[in-house]
Amino acid sequence: MDDYAYLTIAEASALIRAKKISPVEYTQALLARIEKLDPGLNAFLRQTPDIALADARRTEQEIVKGNWRGPLHGVPYGLKDIIDYEGLPTTGHSKILKDNIAKADATVAARLRAAGGVFMGKLSTHEFAIGGPSFDLPWPPARNPWNADHHPGGSSSGSGCALAAGLFPAALGSDTGGSIRNPASMCGIAGLKPTYGRTSRRGVLPLSYSLDHLGPMTRTVEDNAILLNIIAGHDAGDPGSADVPTEDYTAALGKSVKGLKIGVIRHFYTRDEKADPEMTKSIEDALGLFKSDGAEIREIEVDPLQVYAACNRIILTSEAYAIHEKWLKERPQDYGARARERLLAGAFLTAADYVNATRIRRKLVDRFHAAIADVDAVVTVSSMEPACRIDDDGMIERTYGRQARAPFNLTGSPAMSVLTGFSSSGMPLSMQIVGKPFQEAMIYRVAHAYERATEWTKRRPALGERKAA
Repeated sequence: MDDYAYLTIAEASALIRAKKISPVEYTQALLARIEKLDPGLNAFLRQTPDIALADARRTEQEIVKGNWRGPLHGVPYGLKDIIDYEGLPTTGHSKILKDNIAKADATVAARLRAAGGVFMGKLSTHEFAIGGPSFDLPWPPARNPWNADHHPGGSSSGSGCALAAGLFPAALGSDTGGSIRNPASMCGIAGLKPTYGRTSRRGVLPLSYSLDHLGPMTRTVEDNAILLNIIAGHDAGDPGSADVPTEDYTAALGKSVKGLKIGVIRHFYTRDEKADPEMTKSIEDALGLFKSDGAEIREIEVDPLQVYAACNRIILTSEAYAIHEKWLKERPQDYGARARERLLAGAFLTAADYVNATRIRRKLVDRFHAAIADVDAVVTVSSMEPACRIDDDGMIERTYGRQARAPFNLTGSPAMSVLTGFSSSGMPLSMQIVGKPFQEAMIYRVAHAYERATEWTKRRPALGERKAA
């Protein structure tokens, strides 16, 4: 069982294509691991073993006949439970939508299905992708595999948890203020928020129309690029989808950073906020590695982090309240307390607040693009500190606010969190790599160069059976 647990997409794909392992054996092994470990991790809201085994048998027959669909063919994956999968509930981890059966696949789910993936189930999320770890809902929150007493980040909490625990190698998450990159940081995986419009949001529960992004979550940079190759592309069914050509995001993997100009926004984590010293050191060590490999490191100044955060908060909260207003008035008791509190904040914002925030956003975007015009990619902090305990509400609120991810939801820039080591307490550390619009391939090049030069992704959490929590 454990021999299969930490296969990457690339490794599993090569073994399956060479007929050295079968999709059915692979899927059965991961299902057994899920049965053993998930009661103590809560990565899943709904497991789908029957669908998974049917998918595995079908893909195995196709591969035996020589009908190869690509690198996800026969490889298991999971979906955050805000993404529609035909015939299954899309609940958003909320009682409000517990009977919301999807009539069709979301565009991204359809693309994974067409690529021959093996669907393992729907994954935990913070309620409606905004709440936070909640203990007042029928379904317990996901936990961090590196220490199950700690939170896994969010809101794509189940995705990050499952990947770090070796339950499968591929997942999708959403990101409105950092919800792919936060669990990537907390769980020590690779999570990309693509450029706004690069991936379709049709068939995905919305939170904030102008800030929502869908993206890949994996254990390695190479796998992340493989997954983006599958899900990226224009969708006329999503008004926010960008009709911009895609590319092979794996093409630049293996290239060094020699000759690249890499910017660093240090003031986010040294002046605007003070990051944990171990987090800061891990980022500075990464920058030192890039410099020693021939990159030029340039200091960049942009607007203060607090300006981005305030602007993001007003836009996100206003748009989220517009979506939830009816339910908040008619069914407030069916929300968890944390999500209800955050969503109700939108009732106290005015049209003027929203309009002014959108005007400020435009200025922030223009100034940011001007600031990074002469560099190839940018490095900064993602989370200011490692994951805290899941039962410490005060620390969770403080941790969630101390981050540098929201700026890039406002700018729509592609941004990725990657593992940069471990704290003295054994929790993952991370950095964030940011690119220019639609230059995800450059982010992957830089991230992959770092990953190849380090050993962090080879470390595994010490997992054992744990009582349901």
